[in-house]
Amino acid sequence: MGLDDKVKDNESAEDDTSSVHVGKTATDEESGDEGRGNLSRHRSESSMAATEDEDDEEERKIELGPQCTLKEQLEKDKDDESLRRWKEQLLGSVDINSVGETLEPDVKILSLAIKAADRPDIVLPIPEGGNPKGLWFTLKEGSRYRLMFAFQVENNIVSGLKYSNTVWKTGIKVDSTKEMIGTFSPQAEPYTHEMPEETTPSGMFARGTYSAKSKFVDDDNKCYLEINYTFDIRKDWQ
Repeated sequence: MGLDDKVKDNESAEDDTSSVHVGKTATDEESGDEGRGNLSRHRSESSMAATEDEDDEEERKIELGPQCTLKEQLEKDKDDESLRRWKEQLLGSVDINSVGETLEPDVKILSLAIKAADRPDIVLPIPEGGNPKGLWFTLKEGSRYRLMFAFQVENNIVSGLKYSNTVWKTGIKVDSTKEMIGTFSPQAEPYTHEMPEETTPSGMFARGTYSAKSKFVDDDNKCYLEINYTFDIRKDWQ
């Protein structure tokens, strides 16, 4: 859902697949003639080629061993004072009696928003089934923005919650990225996470319609939300 300047140097007029980057801060400067809209920055390995092996690697499950309930976690190493304090700090004010017997954590993504300076936030309604109808949002070329989301954790500790995003243009995979969010204990209050600032690409080849897929998964490769959507980059906000 994030975008950075990323287009190959000396791009021909026939090639309009400007590379889009998601989830990392833009650091490189635009270059090239304004009329051609060429942008310059180093390409990530993920954007050099879209392969099935890469997708398989992203979906590969990490073996973490058997899961434990929160009560079992607290019973483990209970004689180790430092571990006990660490677990209590992680769990905070969790009501063990209400969630302590549940193995599987549950993560609910409550809200998604695009924040940009000097304009109202773009609040993105989370669609049922993960597929927004039509264009989900529009970004202005050359603009800076951040993606912010709120989520709630229930039942058990979620380990290694990650956000990933893959972007295509004209059917070609142009970039993908992952953002580690962290490990969280269940609590009544929602957590919030703000992604690093992004800058949308600009120029004739950067403008147009993109398709993308965002996912929230944990270390067990359990997917809590998958969103398939389309968005535009245009000369101005819509």
